[in-house]
Amino acid sequence: MRRISHILLFCFCLLSCKERNSQASTSQAIPKSASKTSVVVGAARIDQYLPLVAGKRVALLTNQTGRVGNRSTAAYLKSKGVNVTLILTPEHGLSGKAAPGASVGNSVDAETGIPVYSLYKGSFTAPGDKEMNRFDVLLSDMQDVGVRFYTYYISMVRMMDVCADYHKKMIVLDRPNPNGHYVDGPVLDMKYKSEVGWLPIPVVYGMTMGELALMVNGEHWLTDGRDCELRVVTCLHYTHRTLYILPVSPSPNLPNMRSVYLYPSLCLFEGTQVSVGRGTPTPFQSYGVKAQNYWTDLSKLTDKEAKETGFSLNYLVEAYHKLHQGDKFFTPFFEKLIGVGYVRKMVMDGKTADQIQQKWEPDVERFKKLRKEYLLYKE
Repeated sequence: MRRISHILLFCFCLLSCKERNSQASTSQAIPKSASKTSVVVGAARIDQYLPLVAGKRVALLTNQTGRVGNRSTAAYLKSKGVNVTLILTPEHGLSGKAAPGASVGNSVDAETGIPVYSLYKGSFTAPGDKEMNRFDVLLSDMQDVGVRFYTYYISMVRMMDVCADYHKKMIVLDRPNPNGHYVDGPVLDMKYKSEVGWLPIPVVYGMTMGELALMVNGEHWLTDGRDCELRVVTCLHYTHRTLYILPVSPSPNLPNMRSVYLYPSLCLFEGTQVSVGRGTPTPFQSYGVKAQNYWTDLSKLTDKEAKETGFSLNYLVEAYHKLHQGDKFFTPFFEKLIGVGYVRKMVMDGKTADQIQQKWEPDVERFKKLRKEYLLYKE
């Protein structure tokens, strides 16, 4: 079947020059790619939120992914006369280059001279009175990848909580979700809540940051069920089926779209003895244990194939049986990633990926119904 699919794909590419060019470009590093659509991100729609921040002190939750054209969102806002008094940054820092989990200190943005407060000093570190008293409104502009254990959404949600506590308004400048076309994976059992899983949502939740923020408010998921005063500036010309190629790498180990599409599945190996290619040219596109002469390279997959694969336990199940490590295969971190207690046991009991998926499907269907109430874009 795999051979047939390759032949069909080759024929299709011959028939469509445009599609062939798309496949070639998306296999390059993300910064060399461009969206295949005319999507306008929320940050670029200045007319929609400038009246809301005029005359106010503004903080900006952002990183290297917050851009309007060839300028950072901070520089763009400054050029429009917005009084940005503070920049807040998530994991990986303002540049997006800090290592996963690394503590990032406070600094000053060299481009704009605006003070930078790091929310990630080994773990989330909320701003205190000093920082919160420096602004009236918080703008949030970060590129998420739509996966529960990717921490940018957690920083946004936790800042919603802080803003609610301090009675500050948050405006989410929305961006497309590159994995927003589907929903899959176990819904987080909140007893496994952690820095890599903050909400009762599936591994792949199919929502933009703006939609998710609305759900957090609507479902009263903030501390003590309180609400954050919230506004979402939507994208133009975007649906959940839109092919959106990220213009900037979102974090150090997601260098291209193939890694973004494979990330939901391969990141589960972070809770095992298996490497996911960090430090190699193909992070989250290869995995294995070199000491056992076991290595699988997925970097030759086309982006189209990687996207269509979606969230899959096949890689994990196969590796477990081939490595013969027994209960040493998994680490305690695995449950924080997968979000439930039953997957480890089912893998060790010899269940297939399909059999395990059937276990979480009812929860996913319930979440999909809930999700529809908060969608801002067509499916």
